[in-house]
Amino acid sequence: MVLSRFWLVIFISSILFVVVSLFSGNSYTIDHVLNGKKDDPILLSEHYLEQMPVFIKDSLKKAPDQTMVINRDTLNADTTYVYKNKVVKVFSGVQKSDGLLPTCKSTLLDLILPLMAYLAFFCGLMELLIISGASEKLAKVLSPVFVKVFPSIPKNHPSISYMTLNFAANFLGLDSAATPFGLKAMESLQTINPEKDKASDAQIMFMCLHASGLTLIATSIIGYRAAAGASNPADVMLPCIITSFIGTIAAFLIVGIKQKINFKSASLVLGLMVLIAAIVGLLMYVNHLDLIGKNYFTSNLSALILVAIIAFTLILSFVKEKKFTEAGTTVYEAFVTGANNGVKTGVTIFPYVLGMLVAISLFRNSGLFEIVSNWVAFAFSNMGVNKQITDALPVALLRPFSSAGSRGFLIDSMNTFGADSMTGRLSSIFQCSAESTFYVIAVYFGSVNIKNTRYALGTMLLVDVICVITAIFVASWFF
Repeated sequence: MVLSRFWLVIFISSILFVVVSLFSGNSYTIDHVLNGKKDDPILLSEHYLEQMPVFIKDSLKKAPDQTMVINRDTLNADTTYVYKNKVVKVFSGVQKSDGLLPTCKSTLLDLILPLMAYLAFFCGLMELLIISGASEKLAKVLSPVFVKVFPSIPKNHPSISYMTLNFAANFLGLDSAATPFGLKAMESLQTINPEKDKASDAQIMFMCLHASGLTLIATSIIGYRAAAGASNPADVMLPCIITSFIGTIAAFLIVGIKQKINFKSASLVLGLMVLIAAIVGLLMYVNHLDLIGKNYFTSNLSALILVAIIAFTLILSFVKEKKFTEAGTTVYEAFVTGANNGVKTGVTIFPYVLGMLVAISLFRNSGLFEIVSNWVAFAFSNMGVNKQITDALPVALLRPFSSAGSRGFLIDSMNTFGADSMTGRLSSIFQCSAESTFYVIAVYFGSVNIKNTRYALGTMLLVDVICVITAIFVASWFF
């Protein structure tokens, strides 16, 4: 219900703002909101050639392509004059994201189809792990900890192994693997959910822990920083780990208090200590590496572990081939069956993702998001917050809505202020410290047709705020 109302508010307020802007003269056209493409110039006005100033008129006549660009600098939007069919079109600024209709197309072609391919492959592997018995053994090993965090899950339940693989993939920055494992976990949790259209306690806990985005290897962020010319692309790795870890602990505590979890459990404390020890050990190892060593380690560890998981699954399936025969199938046929289920899951979640992304597209292109972010930055600046911090806030504000959109702000902030500036580094920490909340809600709950998300959305947004505040303090401390 909360998600539905929030979606309606975004959609309706954006439409009203677009219409008011058009009829009040603040916008010349609203076509870009429907049909425009990201980074396309925005049409401001049209004039007859005779109405233009003399220097513009002469320049357009002399230009080979009858196009003139002024104010060409890196900090302000260029103004472009294009003379065509007796009319001069004036463009300024660029579109922040694809319009509504291109978003519909790109959601299918650039997001859902690749996601379906990932789902097909990893769900195929999951089927092999299930039949070979590996997932059952993993669930038995981790049950003592998981039954404390998820009291409603029966001991040795298959969802435990799926959630473990999802968390592991998230830790290592393996987004393409994390989503299939996570969707499989949601499907498994749905089998023990007594109210099928209402999120269970276990599903909410899993979603909030997943969305808190604990990341040990921020591979993509390091790549963006390297491309932007950072002197040490991996210097945000430790702040990213600290911020995302605090976000994860906050999510666990908030949901745990709500669900009356026993925080004094010995197995729970032991599991938490093992996790902290693993993080500290990783940090100590990475910290003693030089620049080239850090880049080499971060770029190869995640890939090696993913390859190891694939190799382990296939080798184990070969060794346990007898179990596949007993199940009336073969290793290859089992993989195909799992892959087919993955494709079906991708088809199921498409409408949920589409509905969310077109609303976000309209929200950004209407100009409403920019006004909100400017007001937030203005409020922070009046509170005495450093301008380098307020310049990074658009990344934090857009991150819950769109990973791609916030990534665009991240790249722009590094290009504008420098990858090694406080703004560039803080933007990087914002980008890797949490998930895209509304996308995650749409995908995960949509995959099992849950309509009532209960307190999941509110908790996830609260964790986002905690991550933003933590990121500011951590970045100020480190840089």
